[in-house]
Amino acid sequence: MSGVFSRKCSDKQAKARCRRTLPIEPTLLVIARLLLAIMTTQEIVSKLWNLCNVLRDDGITYHQYVTELTYLLFLKMAKETETESAIPAEYRWDELAKLEGIELKNFYRRLLLDLGEKAHGRIKEIYAGANSSIDAPQNLRKLITEIDKLDWYAAKTEGLGDLYEGLLEKNANEKKSGAGQYFTPRPLVDVMVELLDPKPGERCNDPACGTFGFMIMAERHIRKATDDYFTLDSEQATFQRAEALSGCELVRDTHRLALMNAMLHDIQGEITLGDTLSDTGKRFRGGYDVILTNPPFGTKKGGERPTRDDLTYATSNKQLNFLQHIYLSLKADGKARAAVVLPDNVLFQDGDGQKVRAALMDKCNLHTILRLPTGIFYAQGVKTNVLFFTRSKADVGATEEVWFYDLRTNMPSFGKKTPLMHDHFAGFIAAYRAEDRHEAAKHDERWNAFKREEIRAKNDSLDMGLIADDSLIGYDDLPDPAESALEALGKLEQASALLREVVRELQ
Repeated sequence: MSGVFSRKCSDKQAKARCRRTLPIEPTLLVIARLLLAIMTTQEIVSKLWNLCNVLRDDGITYHQYVTELTYLLFLKMAKETETESAIPAEYRWDELAKLEGIELKNFYRRLLLDLGEKAHGRIKEIYAGANSSIDAPQNLRKLITEIDKLDWYAAKTEGLGDLYEGLLEKNANEKKSGAGQYFTPRPLVDVMVELLDPKPGERCNDPACGTFGFMIMAERHIRKATDDYFTLDSEQATFQRAEALSGCELVRDTHRLALMNAMLHDIQGEITLGDTLSDTGKRFRGGYDVILTNPPFGTKKGGERPTRDDLTYATSNKQLNFLQHIYLSLKADGKARAAVVLPDNVLFQDGDGQKVRAALMDKCNLHTILRLPTGIFYAQGVKTNVLFFTRSKADVGATEEVWFYDLRTNMPSFGKKTPLMHDHFAGFIAAYRAEDRHEAAKHDERWNAFKREEIRAKNDSLDMGLIADDSLIGYDDLPDPAESALEALGKLEQASALLREVVRELQ
């Protein structure tokens, strides 16, 4: 499926030609056009999302709707970008769009089946196991008609990948979809990518990739650093598109969305459908320079342990198993690094939890832990952190001290009314990048370090680094107990006197 929806000016020569032919416009005009394009994309995303109302009578969920849209948008986008050659002629958009009623419904279901079984490459992967949740032909007809009406010229100008990302984010922000429980807020993804700083030529991976958001942002980061790959030679540019970025996803429908997202961003790297905690994950060992991920929360169903046999401390806790997988997947070269979102329980759980943390600190330099605010994930009450670590060449004594940044205490309650923004991480970014972290800590109370010996003395617990909560009364702020007792006694005597007076009046 290489080449479908690929970007214009993707190689040096093409880009050079574009640069020679594109007129230089005044800065304000450029800005105005960019703002217009962004607004147009947002409008298209909103229109696409609102089409979900058409399908309510069919009992379709938000997630099913996004999946259904993916089937249709793929065909429409292929037509708009003139890349339909990889799609069998009988199943292209125009053939679908001219049908009505039960004929349309039957044709559409046959299209899904055949593309999933008889097509090739990414098309086959996207439509594998596809089936329609739309029962009423008139609803399918309505979707096709409305998609045809959208401003596709504007969408192509801004970027079809951005349009699709907007749709995925809309789904995640809709609580009824359930996707928000696992969706990593965009500002947090940006910060994790920014600080890990993936570079050209490095292999990047997300072992629980969802819709491929981390890798999309890693790709964007590298493109920005290389002038849209213009500074790379053809071999390096090919590697970035075809091999540099990869992932693994367990849920088929989510895997389908990840494939579509990657393709729209001209990323051809492998996205495996499977369970990282099964034998599938064993082939990823020791192969990556960068890992960015937010593994799923919770435990294996029924308390099951992972089916792969190469994890030293296999438990029913999925995050502990993913943590082991991650440090085993990093190259042992002293440079390979990871940023991982994990819930609080990973920091303090005894038993296997203690053993995994000790192994992590032996094999990797666990240099930074960011204590995240509550409320940034839709699973209410979940407290999370980001662990930043670098794989050591040896397997012993890699961590000497761990730095903690408390972005949880005395922070606003984040949600729709107070969204998490990149600016909220400004203090952490400055502390993380400080040449002298100890000097930086003198000016930021949220930034604290603990020696490995201190952590070991606390059973390898990493549940530390939180500052005093201003909403709680400290011991020093409590009133004198004797004075409080006298005050309470006085109030009791007053109350007693009032009660005696009431009794006298009643007698």
